[in-house]
Amino acid sequence: MYTVTYKLLRPLLFLISAEKAHRLTLKGLKTASKIGLLSLSTKKIDCKTTEVMGIQFPNQVGLAAGLDKNGDYLEALSQLGFGFVEIGTITPRPQSGNPLPRLFRLPKANAIINRMGFNNLGIHHLLQQVHKVRDAGHMGIIGINIGKNFDTKVENAVDDYLICLRESYALADYITINISSPNTPGLRDLQYGDELNNLLATLKKEQLRLSYEQNKYVPLAVKVAPDLSEEEVAFIAATLLKNDIDGLIATNTTLSRDAVKGLQHGDEAGGLSGEPVRELSTTIISQFAALLGDKIPIIGVGGIASGEDAVDKIKAGAKLVQVYSALIYQGPALVTECSQAIKTYIEEKDAK
Repeated sequence: MYTVTYKLLRPLLFLISAEKAHRLTLKGLKTASKIGLLSLSTKKIDCKTTEVMGIQFPNQVGLAAGLDKNGDYLEALSQLGFGFVEIGTITPRPQSGNPLPRLFRLPKANAIINRMGFNNLGIHHLLQQVHKVRDAGHMGIIGINIGKNFDTKVENAVDDYLICLRESYALADYITINISSPNTPGLRDLQYGDELNNLLATLKKEQLRLSYEQNKYVPLAVKVAPDLSEEEVAFIAATLLKNDIDGLIATNTTLSRDAVKGLQHGDEAGGLSGEPVRELSTTIISQFAALLGDKIPIIGVGGIASGEDAVDKIKAGAKLVQVYSALIYQGPALVTECSQAIKTYIEEKDAK
């Protein structure tokens, strides 16, 4: 029912600014959740659980970070059929992000450009929201995506990641280290050289300390950009293996504008997501899969707009997938479509 409702409402939502429409949609979902409409309307796909990073995922389709930065809509989003929901990116201190406007639709390309700049209410607010849903009995898998504040120098970035890791460890099912957003100055520098190794070594050491202290092992995943050379992919893969990182999320948004040249808003600064990043993301997944094998699982994200796209990520080497941008254009039916397509692909593969 909400799929039909979204198709009717989308033309109206597209008449207002992208960020305002984003907020209104999330508030509408929350209201529908409270009165029981979402749980009644979601088509359940009977999938086998999939173990990744030591976690049993009820299905292989998750929500990528960025849609719910503060964890304010966890319960509602989980009722759309996702196997897991990743919230954030969160920083130690609240920050307003970049000036408006900072979110742009490119309908002709089924794409979005954003330069949000990690706008969020801070780690403590997010954890309050997670506490609320857990206390209310929510059992869904929650990933927490962490980053640095914009005014923290890159050479001190590890301090911000450590704060978020320590604060979120007890409540998260897994934690994602976001070093690939193009909208925080200098952040992507952490993907390279000694900066990456030092960051991951420090966070891994703290993860192990926390796991001993809390008697709970929370996996660490790293989210990378799609704008990587083969040499950079090889270096990152080797560094992930060296530091025993538990998972890789590939990929974030791209800085490339080749696919949107000449389109309205196509030259806006920020990260481009949606269908134009699909092939780039899948290529990066394939390259990492060839290097990582079964040692580090990959969560594939970028340009998934159909069940076929989701299956392509699995074929490329991903164990799980995440969606985001295409939800803006297609609505929540995409979640069920992707989950069903992956289920069918795996059953057919196993039957051969």
